[in-house]
Amino acid sequence: MKVLSLFDGISCGMVALERAGIKVDRYVAYEIDKYAIQASEKNYPQIEHKGDVFDANFKEYKGFDLLIGGSPCTYWSIARNNREVTPDGIGGQLFMQYKRALDESSCKYFLYENNYSIHQNIKEFISEQLGVQPIMINSALVSAQNRKRCYWTNIPNVSQPEDKGILLADVLENGMPWQDKSYCMTASYAKAVLHNTLKQKQRTMVAVPVGAAQCGRDTMMRVPEATKQGYCEILRGGCVDLAQLNSKTRRGRKMTDKSNCLTTDMQFYQYIGKEEESIDTTKPVRLGNIGNTTAQANRVYSVKGKSVCLQSQAGGGKGSKTGLYKIDLPDGEYIIRKLTPIEAERLQTLPDNYTAGISNTQRYKCIGNGWTVDVIAYIFKHLKDEEKE
Repeated sequence: MKVLSLFDGISCGMVALERAGIKVDRYVAYEIDKYAIQASEKNYPQIEHKGDVFDANFKEYKGFDLLIGGSPCTYWSIARNNREVTPDGIGGQLFMQYKRALDESSCKYFLYENNYSIHQNIKEFISEQLGVQPIMINSALVSAQNRKRCYWTNIPNVSQPEDKGILLADVLENGMPWQDKSYCMTASYAKAVLHNTLKQKQRTMVAVPVGAAQCGRDTMMRVPEATKQGYCEILRGGCVDLAQLNSKTRRGRKMTDKSNCLTTDMQFYQYIGKEEESIDTTKPVRLGNIGNTTAQANRVYSVKGKSVCLQSQAGGGKGSKTGLYKIDLPDGEYIIRKLTPIEAERLQTLPDNYTAGISNTQRYKCIGNGWTVDVIAYIFKHLKDEEKE
């Protein structure tokens, strides 16, 4: 199969084709992010990288079988103030490059993806241009991430994948038997600021437990400086005067158990709700906040549900890009931390260390901009079935 991929990112489409068992004879990719290209080339050196879609002559790809891509939703995103709600802006110009590629290449099959939250005007325009209606698939069905996306395709018989029942706990690196999911990772856009994300309720944080030996030193789970002293005793529920911890601690308060209000930088500020009972594991389960703010970047989620949607560029905040999650240990201790790059890759059903070799900041961004591979592989399996007939 010959594949033309626009806005290719880290080549999640290639991973999905491989996972669906489809042989790729040629894969031509248009992408301008140098870090995404670096990750793609590391994994698939055979991919032909061509650069900017605006400079392309897509007539060169007459006879190709499949056109894939998802133009950047950043100008259409609900996380952006004054987002575009009609197709005559930059977002529309980017999409029309995909439409131009489809017309000029005459690919037999196509798959176009974008965010479920884009304005209905935009969805209707895309449907009119491509001649098909979108199918909304939530990545939560095949992964531990809550991520709703629309897919426009002429690949036949695509409906909904079966729910694999994967929870956030299942993808954590520490191997603890957790049971949660995350929120969706979102792409970056020019001049994005944190309050845009918070205003639109984008979610990015979670919490996890560690043993006593891990408290007081910096580990992968990153026990915060402001709470290293006395951290374990606090989590055991002892009555601790937080004002005595160190100078970074906010106003001192006492707690009698781990459900009470704490005001250190990395402790719960609000009451933690019913984490152990009556929770809906099909979506993110919010427990409370850290610090003295209810801002989205400081919200904490359980690993007994789904993760929040991964964000490629979520501004400041302790849980930016992945979310903050609380992980409990058998002895009752826990920590709160972000997800690691590998865990973020697992939320997108990518292979471990697929994006290794670039900085963590760029890894989170590239992963957030990418596709949930198993959703795309599910769609491509229908293509494989079609080709057999």
